Amino acid sequence: MMGAMDLTDVEIRILGCLVEKATTTPDNDPLSTHALVNACNQSSNRDPVMALDERTVDATMLELRTAGLARTVTGGRANKHRHILDEAWGLAPAEAAVLAVLFLRGAQTPGELRTRTERLHEMEDGAEVERVLVALAARSEPMVRRLDRAPGQKDHRWMH
Repeated sequence: MMGAMDLTDVEIRILGCLVEKATTTPDNDPLSTHALVNACNQSSNRDPVMALDERTVDATMLELRTAGLARTVTGGRANKHRHILDEAWGLAPAEAAVLAVLFLRGAQTPGELRTRTERLHEMEDGAEVERVLVALAARSEPMVRRLDRAPGQKDHRWMH
């Protein structure tokens, strides 16, 4: 099974989008390839902005399915995709939310993560975000790591 540190940039973007959209638009879950391409190429709440096509998304979904991180439902008019990170990596909802935001936006401070995870999972306070980050970093295969403080910043940033 693939760990978070073994993923390509495209795999990271797709998984982040699948986690985000499953929570924020559950009526559209699983996502069609077309909807997943649009989510990946969204210009807001994404860093960096990408320009993926359906062929790239389908090929990457094949890799993610092979790695046991996603599933695709075939039939009907379009393939539909969903993540299974909670199963594959044993993630709690707060952990999945933090990872998804890191996957979509890159390195961030705990304060930024608390604000940006609100739509995915409501955190009690900044201490809960810190607890989630420390737990993800303490796994046998760490999923996040703390970066040195950037010049002029009071908080450390974390990345997947």
